[in-house]
Amino acid sequence: MKRSCQLFLTIGFLIAFAGFLQPRAALAQGQQAPGRPIGNITTQGDLIILELDEGVIAPANLFDLGQRTLRFTPEKSGYRVENMPVQWDPEFGPQLTSPQVTLRNFQFPYSGKSWDTFSVGQFGTISFSTDPGGGGTAPGGRGGGRGVGPSVGRFEELRVAGPRLVNTSPFISVFLKPRLSGPRYAKELADRVVITWNLTEPVGGIFDFTWVPTVNRFQAVLRRDGWVDLSYDQVAAQDAIIGVYPLVTTGAERPLATVAGAEDASIPAHLDIRNVKASVVDGLFLKITFETRGPVLPEGDPQLAGVTYRVYFDVDRPFATGMDSADADVVWTIRGSAGQGRGGGGGTPTYVASGPGVSPGVKISGNTISLMGALPAAFKGVDQFALYADVTGPGTPPAPVDQVLPRVVTLSGLQSPAADLSAVTRRDGPFPIVYEAFHHAGLPRTADMAATVIRALGDRFDFFVWYSDFRIDNQEAGTPSTGPRGGNVTGTGQRAGRPENYGSAGQLQWMYVQPVPIVSNQGQERSPDGKMTGYNYAMSQVAHELAHRWTADATAKIGDETLALGPTHWGRGLQAPAAFPYRRTVEASLMGGGVWQDNFDGTYSQLDDDFYVPATGWSPLDLYLMGLAAPSEVPDFFFLKNLARAGTDAKGHPLYKGDRVKVTIDDVIASLGPRLPDYEHSQKNFNTGVVGIVLHGRTPSRELIERANGIREAWIDFWSTTTGRRSIMTTSPR
Repeated sequence: MKRSCQLFLTIGFLIAFAGFLQPRAALAQGQQAPGRPIGNITTQGDLIILELDEGVIAPANLFDLGQRTLRFTPEKSGYRVENMPVQWDPEFGPQLTSPQVTLRNFQFPYSGKSWDTFSVGQFGTISFSTDPGGGGTAPGGRGGGRGVGPSVGRFEELRVAGPRLVNTSPFISVFLKPRLSGPRYAKELADRVVITWNLTEPVGGIFDFTWVPTVNRFQAVLRRDGWVDLSYDQVAAQDAIIGVYPLVTTGAERPLATVAGAEDASIPAHLDIRNVKASVVDGLFLKITFETRGPVLPEGDPQLAGVTYRVYFDVDRPFATGMDSADADVVWTIRGSAGQGRGGGGGTPTYVASGPGVSPGVKISGNTISLMGALPAAFKGVDQFALYADVTGPGTPPAPVDQVLPRVVTLSGLQSPAADLSAVTRRDGPFPIVYEAFHHAGLPRTADMAATVIRALGDRFDFFVWYSDFRIDNQEAGTPSTGPRGGNVTGTGQRAGRPENYGSAGQLQWMYVQPVPIVSNQGQERSPDGKMTGYNYAMSQVAHELAHRWTADATAKIGDETLALGPTHWGRGLQAPAAFPYRRTVEASLMGGGVWQDNFDGTYSQLDDDFYVPATGWSPLDLYLMGLAAPSEVPDFFFLKNLARAGTDAKGHPLYKGDRVKVTIDDVIASLGPRLPDYEHSQKNFNTGVVGIVLHGRTPSRELIERANGIREAWIDFWSTTTGRRSIMTTSPR
């Protein structure tokens, strides 16, 4: 194949993801568990259709409180809740210029204190804090600062975040939905304060669902006597967390059950489980404590990295009788992490708790380690469940070191704070904490989707992209990416995974983590203004995510220094012009970096930035890592350290100052080793499975068929153009 060396010389987010834990059997597996079939596969031409089996994802629970008011009336240590016709104050008062509101006429009683300040969050929350400068104070003081509010992870499901937020901080969730924007208003009267939001969902971007602003107008009234009214006038969004989240911290603990393990002196003492204890804390939280034969490794000990304590809950009869993670409905995990310092360097080894409803803290005391959380939705109406556990040590692949076999536990004295706010009445409760998580459909597990397709059609796919004709429980229309990095490639700065976990014998390389809803902006062929055509948004997402299989985690060894050119995305200061531009004459790499013009006066003009929208081509360094360029075809480049904005140049380009560091491909090879297979022997033909996903019992919509096929055809053309026709992309299911 002819090389385009002269052209190179002339032109010369892996995104971390916290695995989603699903409500039913196959989906409750840890992310490392092998994938299992979750649906039926058919094909329509070159498009693959996956119809999900019944019950493999959580059903949608969409917002149903339009033109309603929820009244939370304090009673004893909780709240009675009443759903009534909307009580709306049309006089909003002045627009807020900062999050903080200071009350002058009264103090509002909440979470065991009286508050004269609080913070009004952009995403529909009212937050209180006892931290000076945290947006609120206890009686007798005046709080300052911007306030401390609840947060939802970028790709976190709202149905998972709802219980997790319990007891994290005192706040009121009026309509907690990330990425909203717009004005907020506050008006104080003699006996109440009225807070109003008039917000839109994000508009026009690659991660958005709409090209035009939407209306989301809701209101909170906080009364002197502690009453709280939450009212919903006009709401376009269908997902949010709504409720009251005071802190409940008495710490009263009641034992529930002890499940004994069998001691084994051949196992390291901190991994040998004597028993697993379940208890109820404050009537709201389930606490799980692992007791080991010897002291648990303390945080800071480098040997804790990779140590994992995992407890499984099976709430559906017949209960599990053996150690099979597929029987679990919910999994809670304590995982030892090496930690990460600033700039991606080493940090303090620590334990991290995860799982539906889990509180973030982990407690260690001698030979015990524990975590706790609020009951997730899977426990609704449950009076018994099977509890079992295992522990794994460091190693690849991780394997259980010790196990505790299932035992049926009777659940009593534990109240879930989750409620159906459209059905609750004043006869219910009082609730110490009460909320409802409105959300779209749950997410299929990535390994299960891949295994389903491969089992039906064979191990013939290098990549997978997923599209659905239903919305999923994610605030963005985009997706991170993941995969085993099959193909036996070395010298890119990345490690291979386990293709067998995805049902592959070794061909599968990379894929979307979750489906992209076809109704989103990137599911459309063109934007209304005509600036984005030819599924440009989709090409940006597909190409960027799938290229994470090879790039951009490279480093370069320059003298005694190892220079990180990423990680994950090329650093902003990397000189990374596209070798074969997609649409424009000057394009930066789809994986980051920029096109920098040296002005030879200590400044650099940024001719193209590090964002991959609109879709662009790949740099020579990218193509080398992909196996589509020889080392000799990668011209010397540079990295600008210590970037500082210095204005705008005469042509309107952003102007920066920076310290220029020369980098060569030999520096990259010195750090990573040579790319193998090399250019002469590397894979040149690739196959992407384009998969349309539909719910159980549904047929694919016309939009799903037409748009997924449009994306599929555009992807073939994009790949050919941006690789300089050195490689072929197919999308064949056969």
